[in-house]
Amino acid sequence: MKIPQGLQPLIDDGIVDAVLRPLKSGKEASVYVVRCGEEVRCAKVYKDMAQRSFQARVQYQEGRKVRGSREQRAIGKATKFGRREQEAAWKTTEVDALYALFDAGVHVPRPYGFFHGVLLMDLVTDAEGFSAPRLAEVELEPAVARDWHAQLVRDVARMLVLGMVHGDLSEYNVLATPDGPVLIDFPQVVSAAGNNAAREMLLRDVHNIRDTLARFAPELADTHYGEEMWKLYEAGALQADTPLTGRFVFDTRRADTRGVLWSIEDARQEAVIRQQGRDEADAAD
Repeated sequence: MKIPQGLQPLIDDGIVDAVLRPLKSGKEASVYVVRCGEEVRCAKVYKDMAQRSFQARVQYQEGRKVRGSREQRAIGKATKFGRREQEAAWKTTEVDALYALFDAGVHVPRPYGFFHGVLLMDLVTDAEGFSAPRLAEVELEPAVARDWHAQLVRDVARMLVLGMVHGDLSEYNVLATPDGPVLIDFPQVVSAAGNNAAREMLLRDVHNIRDTLARFAPELADTHYGEEMWKLYEAGALQADTPLTGRFVFDTRRADTRGVLWSIEDARQEAVIRQQGRDEADAAD
């Protein structure tokens, strides 16, 4: 096939020997099956920033660290340099996350490097050696669905221990393999401690997986692993091997809104009295 422009530098440098076929194309990137020596891998080529929406990423980027204060200011002002830095950070976030998650034992494709803006990683396959289907494309026996749910919950918890939330987890970015589910696509990964929406995104991730697998094992619909692990995380009690039950007691107490409003009014009146006192003192001088 014709060599995509984004992969030509890897061909020139001898990192990739041949481009075998396209694997998938999305809004953020195109993925190709490539040969590196005797190994068949996949190469993720990120699309040009002019073809992608920065606005859609704002909620994910809160709390992310960049190289320095100059870069942070440029990103905040949306300058041309800042947009380039934002683009680079979007790509390297996935690379950094993939290495950290693989080292932590999370079921993700093994990364093999980031060259000329292209991420090389394992090609995840099915039992016949073909590209593995997505979770949305397979039917599972109840026992298998329960096992896969347990593995996915454990992987999400391991991510949270590392301070990360996938942020866009669903049956469309989980691959089905003979050894179980594999998580993919991490450019939007969220800082659990630095993003105000991290809890909401974690619950959405866990509920998406729960609802998908509950089609095969209906009892999973009654579990609340996301709420449980977030409470443990906030308390500093979540570890990679912390036992999780899926049971969670929700706080059903009604908020004392009247009491809050009274407190606000008391504080307002106190501030008015203090200001009046300062004004009288100034007038006396």
